[in-house]
Amino acid sequence: MCSFVVLTDELRPSGGPVQTDIDPRNLIGRKAFDRHGTKIGTIDEVYLDDATGVPEWAAIRTGLFSRDAFVPLEPSELVEGALRIPFDRSLIKDAPDFGVGRHLSPEQELQLYHHYGLDVTPPPPLPDRDFGHLAGTDDA
Repeated sequence: MCSFVVLTDELRPSGGPVQTDIDPRNLIGRKAFDRHGTKIGTIDEVYLDDATGVPEWAAIRTGLFSRDAFVPLEPSELVEGALRIPFDRSLIKDAPDFGVGRHLSPEQELQLYHHYGLDVTPPPPLPDRDFGHLAGTDDA
């Protein structure tokens, strides 16, 4: 689940400090562009993962009378003061509309991940390593 950022001096969720290269306070009000450099709109809100406090989604106001579109902050990047989103404008504008100003449920996040074709599977477990003999065994 993700919650949106409320602009205050204290942005640290109970889980700890925001752990990302993108500071959510510096995103709101910035312009957003698609993979080709076409302007999409202006960032209205940033959504943090409830468990980690990491910014995951941004809501982009796509026009004066249009809705906000949710975009993933990973793999997006800040370039020359603007958010560069590595997807086409049409895909961004067609993202599911959940409204803004409230939590994103896990199901809504899953829909967004699928919409953008992003991998939602957990990383594979690390392989077991043989670090030698266990203490207290007779193998020497």
